[in-house]
Amino acid sequence: MFGDLFEEDCSSVSNNQYGKRKKLKTKALEPPAPREFTKLSGIRNQGGTCYLNSLLQTLHFTPEFREALFSLGPEELGSLEEKNNPDAKVRIIPLQLQRLFAQLLLLDQEAASTADLTDSFGWTSNEEMRQHDVQELNRILFSALETSLVGTSGHDLINRLYHGTIVNQIVCKECKNVSEKQEDFLDLTVAVKNMSGLEDALWNMYVEEEVFDSDNLYHCGACDRLVEAAKSAKLHKLPPFLTVSLLRFNFDFVKCERYKETSCYTFPLRINLKPFCEQSDLDDLECMYDLFSVIIHEGGCYGGHYHVYIKDVDHLGNWQLQKEKSKPGVNSEDHQNEEEIDDPLRILKAVLSQEENNLIPVDQLGQKLLKKIGISWNKKYRKQYGPLRKFLQRHSQVFLLSSDESAVGLLKSCSLEAESGSQRKGRHVFQTRTPDSAGFNGKASCSHWFDINDSKVQPIEEKDIEQQFQGKESAYMLFYRKSQLQRPAEARANPRHKVPRHLLDEMDAANTELQTERAEYDSTNNNIELHLHLGPHYHFFNGALHPVVSQTESVWDLTFDKRKTLGDLRQSIFQLLESWEGDMVLSVAKPLPAGLHIYQTLDGDGLTLCELDIADEEDIFVWDGVEVGGIQIPTGSDCEPLLLNVLHLATSSEGRPQLTESPCVFPANAEVGSVFTALAVPVGVVFIHKPESAGEEHWAAIPKEDMAKTFREQGLRNGSAILIQDSSKENNSLLTKQGKWITSVNEVNWVQVKNFCQLESEEEQITVSATVNTVVFDIRIKAIKELKLMKELADSSCLRPVDRNGKLLCPVPDSYTLKEAELKTGSSLGLCPGRAPTCSQLFLFFAVGSSAEPGTEMEIIVEETISVRECLKIMLEKFGLPGDTWHLRKMDWCYEAGEPLCEEDATLRELMIRSGDTLLLVEGKLLPRGFLKVPVWWCQPRGPAAQGKSLRDWTSCAPSPGGVWGAASAPGAPGDMHEDTSLRYLGDLEISEDATLAELKSQALTLPSLSELCIPSPAFLRAWTVDGGRPGRLLRDSRRQLREHKLGRRAEVCLEPLQEEELLGPQDMLLRTRMRPPGERVYSPPVDMVWDAARGTASSLRQRVADFYSLPAEKIEIAKYLPDKSEWLPVSNWNQQTTKRKKKKKQDNLLGAPYYLKDGDTIGVQNLLVEDDDFGTVRDDAGKENQTQLTLGTRTRKPSECGAATSSPAQGRLASPTDRKLPSPSTSAVSDSAGPAGVPWAPHPVRAGTLAPRLREPRLAGGRPVRTQMPSRCVVTVQGTVSGQAGPLCHRSTQHIRPWAARADRAGSAGARQTPPPHPT
Repeated sequence: MFGDLFEEDCSSVSNNQYGKRKKLKTKALEPPAPREFTKLSGIRNQGGTCYLNSLLQTLHFTPEFREALFSLGPEELGSLEEKNNPDAKVRIIPLQLQRLFAQLLLLDQEAASTADLTDSFGWTSNEEMRQHDVQELNRILFSALETSLVGTSGHDLINRLYHGTIVNQIVCKECKNVSEKQEDFLDLTVAVKNMSGLEDALWNMYVEEEVFDSDNLYHCGACDRLVEAAKSAKLHKLPPFLTVSLLRFNFDFVKCERYKETSCYTFPLRINLKPFCEQSDLDDLECMYDLFSVIIHEGGCYGGHYHVYIKDVDHLGNWQLQKEKSKPGVNSEDHQNEEEIDDPLRILKAVLSQEENNLIPVDQLGQKLLKKIGISWNKKYRKQYGPLRKFLQRHSQVFLLSSDESAVGLLKSCSLEAESGSQRKGRHVFQTRTPDSAGFNGKASCSHWFDINDSKVQPIEEKDIEQQFQGKESAYMLFYRKSQLQRPAEARANPRHKVPRHLLDEMDAANTELQTERAEYDSTNNNIELHLHLGPHYHFFNGALHPVVSQTESVWDLTFDKRKTLGDLRQSIFQLLESWEGDMVLSVAKPLPAGLHIYQTLDGDGLTLCELDIADEEDIFVWDGVEVGGIQIPTGSDCEPLLLNVLHLATSSEGRPQLTESPCVFPANAEVGSVFTALAVPVGVVFIHKPESAGEEHWAAIPKEDMAKTFREQGLRNGSAILIQDSSKENNSLLTKQGKWITSVNEVNWVQVKNFCQLESEEEQITVSATVNTVVFDIRIKAIKELKLMKELADSSCLRPVDRNGKLLCPVPDSYTLKEAELKTGSSLGLCPGRAPTCSQLFLFFAVGSSAEPGTEMEIIVEETISVRECLKIMLEKFGLPGDTWHLRKMDWCYEAGEPLCEEDATLRELMIRSGDTLLLVEGKLLPRGFLKVPVWWCQPRGPAAQGKSLRDWTSCAPSPGGVWGAASAPGAPGDMHEDTSLRYLGDLEISEDATLAELKSQALTLPSLSELCIPSPAFLRAWTVDGGRPGRLLRDSRRQLREHKLGRRAEVCLEPLQEEELLGPQDMLLRTRMRPPGERVYSPPVDMVWDAARGTASSLRQRVADFYSLPAEKIEIAKYLPDKSEWLPVSNWNQQTTKRKKKKKQDNLLGAPYYLKDGDTIGVQNLLVEDDDFGTVRDDAGKENQTQLTLGTRTRKPSECGAATSSPAQGRLASPTDRKLPSPSTSAVSDSAGPAGVPWAPHPVRAGTLAPRLREPRLAGGRPVRTQMPSRCVVTVQGTVSGQAGPLCHRSTQHIRPWAARADRAGSAGARQTPPPHPT
């Protein structure tokens, strides 16, 4: 690629020292900027040399390479001054590298130049504008250096630091003869395609063997024939510095074009290469390498940009993370969202991760993408990434397409951390980081990393490297150094360490020259233009200053150095104006629409103009400081003249009234009522014009009591419009409102203020006139006066909004307007004792428990900078609660305890706590970061195999009828997860998120309730999440971590025993099938069936069910059961249906609408050979009837009917944690009688401290109560018994309703079921 670009050319080398080139270039007016706060220097981009800059910075931050190059003196390399001497051997490239490294170390400039270095390469200006591959540049640059250093003491520099050896072996399986061949490497080139990370690629290259067999045999020299053999490669010699090149660019042979691999590719900060080495007896420390440089490529295969992440080994730079201040009008969250949208891989993974089964049709994926980002794939990504299906095929390591490519899912989670603790194809996976080393796991690290992007150098955190694992901007080259390499103490933070003396002198002289140039530049760059307005040339007219003659004669321009003092400026003006008499006062003025106005008088002759904030093009008024033309001049921003457009009704020449507009000037601090004097109107009304949305106009009248306010207090500015209505005349109405003429101010807006100060007052509430721009302070003072309260309340009271329930909300700051406080006119406010919080304080409600009942909260004002721990301590003291086993949770929108505030050292502001939030004090200590507290339930089948058996029965391992030892059904065995099972609480597990599902099962077996249970291994347990009181999502792959299963902090798990080990593939779906006996409206016990849902079609499911029951596919009908509706949804052959217009077959994917098949769904089966009827049962009819009655509002039923209706099978039956039976109807608010199917009903599992959705009136689905969302204010009817008397119990409340079981506990007696203790997440 580079050709002979690295041939040394002495003729192209300049004799000049720092910063000069052979070619004469125009000197920039501004000298190079000094280094920024990092104290590190970047490298200027010559147009297309970002790849060169990144590599040179890596070599510069390799101290061993840099110091080895500095050790070569002029006696070996020669001198640039001797280039014209034919007898002198001048080694150009090493000399220019020495000078560049010295500039990067010592020269005080923001960025160094590589012009002299590229000239030494022999590059032309065209080459400087062309971009090349940095991996090839690395090899060719090292080759050129080796050639240039031949005959010097540094001839083996590259070989000593970067060269390694690989040994290739072929072992004959017949005679065991070993054929070896060694080869040197400068860098390791590793594959990216179909690899999860660096360790995976190295394992594939240097651990796994290539086998020669079958048609591909190996000719053994010892056997002299073709034999089977194994080929492998190992690392024989490891260099001190390991360079790794990532093959991110590949060729698509179908499209005949190149493309870039942007998939997730992880690499560790520390890696142990011992598993890949030939010598197995090496010490681990000899094979341990630390990452110190990552060259990053941003863009595609035909262009892009390079920059580098570098670790400052010697701590030469100032590593200080600075939080960037957000620019006005720029939302950082929106900017982050734009970056996410630009990456299609990230946005598609986000869409699929939100799917319950991670598998949706490709067409639906496109629709969900459109819904998420607001633009289709074809418009946003097709031009750059091609069609959606092709994109999914190219990223097969992330997405899994079905066989017919109609559905797609996530194959695996591309974790940012290297996979550890697992097995891959039976091999042992090594640990890539030592426990005490910092890495991507969030541990603290003292490593100083910088992002060097050409001229810009920014400090970064070590965790920022994770962002370069994937995407268009991703890692391209990795540089590791041996962990054993130690730097001397004198090299730390010492850029002059081992720099040759002649380079030190050259850099010192260059720094002196730079300082001189910057001083000269500052002298010429600090001049500002001032406009001097001379007082004798002005007169005061109509509220402002105006020139007497012309603007040209009244204004003089003066160029002045802003670093000089005010006294110097005054002296210069004295010399300029030779005829000035008396005192000279300089004031800052500003031209306004009304004229020139004086704002501030400049004082302090010893202050510079910079310190006085005098800007360029500033207007300075020169006068005596008292009067102009004999008139005293008002100054300051308070009396700024306002040019207002005044509208009033006048009589035209024809005698008709007409609206006239005239500009008038008023001081900003003048009273609004002065407008009547100016217009000679005896009495009237003033209206302020306020533009509204949709181009409409709104005029608001100013109340009489507000006429004493100033124009500025009314929010008027230059150009504002006011309307004057003369009330002394008849028929002078100007505006209409709702079809009526406005003739007075009686229809102005208002707010209502109630007295909550507990002081005697003649009135409890008053109405105060106000607009959306009225300040809260004015409303409060006016309310105190009208309520005739003590004046002391002006300093010790506040206004608080009152909601519709009468609750006092957060106080409103006095400085806010109603609009800023988000209050509408007509709102109710409470005048309460106590001051409102300041801008740095928070007003919080807090209560004890997992929810806050109205009226039980306490209030507190705290600083927003205090920590969560300090806030918790204050609240505990308020309640008088002892102990340190409490934590805080923020109340969510459901008025329940939300996620805990885990970061106890974080401030309330950092956790986005706002005034008006409610914090709940919940008992229980928080778990360490990264740990979960998972409630574990036991799934107890109620089918024939487990009828009458409890958890206690299973501990004996006695076989039950049919040979089932207490396990749930394997395929073909009875046992229905959702219809005929109950859940029994076992206990809580505290477990790390990094633990696998198998480890969770193993720990569950150690619980006291399961300690005596005879289960061979955790593999004989099936795990489900608990959703809505019944098993929900099936947890597959016991080797995956809990974090990958996305359990969350509030997840609960139930375990189901199995007869044999179960291994479900990613496309396998577990369904509960039930065959309907002929002539009966019931179903046989359910049996489990595994269905390959790769295609997800109705025909494939029908064929699987037919094979399972040994029936012809055309002689069966199947349907999915919908328990919430007590209905069966038949699964039809969609591929036989065609549309009328397009005659095109529809897709019959059962994973989408309307079926949404998932694990655990019940499938009913009818044998058409013996019966052809609907799928409904007697229990379904009862459930539909109950739903109909609830819909029609029917509540008149017999007590026995009420008991039957509410005691039907629940969605999930849970026993109490103490393993007691449910109470009888005489002792509980929840009936335990048999429902239509004769199965007892148990309430939903509701645990204290957990979220519970609100309920509307309970509706029944198949005889079961179903939870639905509801607003906070509702009327709920609870069916059950109270005090042993049968009949419906109607409980009406305006409080926040809890779920069924919790409500039953409150309504019932002491015999109600118990729930597990609350636990902090």
